[in-house]
Amino acid sequence: MLELARAIVGILSDVLRLVVSFLRLPSAIRAENLVLRRQLAQYIERGIKPRRVDHATRVSLALFTRLFDWRDAVVNVRPATIVRWHRLGWRIFWRRKCRAGRPPIPPELRRLIRRMAADNPLWGEERIANELLVKLGIRVSPRTVGKYVPKRPPGQPRGDQRWSTFLKNHAKAIFACDFFVVVTATFRMLYVFVVIAHGTRRLTHVNVTAHPSADWTLQQLREVIADNVGRQKYLIPRSG
Repeated sequence: MLELARAIVGILSDVLRLVVSFLRLPSAIRAENLVLRRQLAQYIERGIKPRRVDHATRVSLALFTRLFDWRDAVVNVRPATIVRWHRLGWRIFWRRKCRAGRPPIPPELRRLIRRMAADNPLWGEERIANELLVKLGIRVSPRTVGKYVPKRPPGQPRGDQRWSTFLKNHAKAIFACDFFVVVTATFRMLYVFVVIAHGTRRLTHVNVTAHPSADWTLQQLREVIADNVGRQKYLIPRSG
């Protein structure tokens, strides 16, 4: 903590010196710069090993060297070291600016999700997320719900029915529908609506339109239901 305070004080003092230098005459700054360079040359000729650079000096050099052509001015630190400090500063900046992930949900909501999952073992992540949205007005993604749902112990059977098991058990009672696009020889775009029986893999309804709408799609579904009364109970639309 003491080292951090010293580093902050050192950086602030360097920034204050930079601000004060803006108020001075350019000729005075050039003269002082020349004197400092001359002393630095004598320092280099004597071959005195400099002390290890502290954190405040690193931050100051990384900031101030971006204001001028520093490659001929900095001699007690290698150019590659300055470049590495610049890159490290950008990494720290973007790491703080672009923190990955969403903020955690409140603890009360976590406990509610766990209680809902425990009281309703047949509910999945989608069902719990929909219940929270419809009944309580809380918008939470199913993936976030899955992070807080208690995990099933190893070896314990699932309480719900798998999707593949549902399809296999109700294959004869399932319809699947989808749209796909066809381009004609005159570059006209047509939308094809198809309905397939999941159990037999046969097309039960096909229609084409250039301007699909909700009313048109609803009419197609009415025709499918009228032609298959009592045989199909479930409709699976395209999910992607």
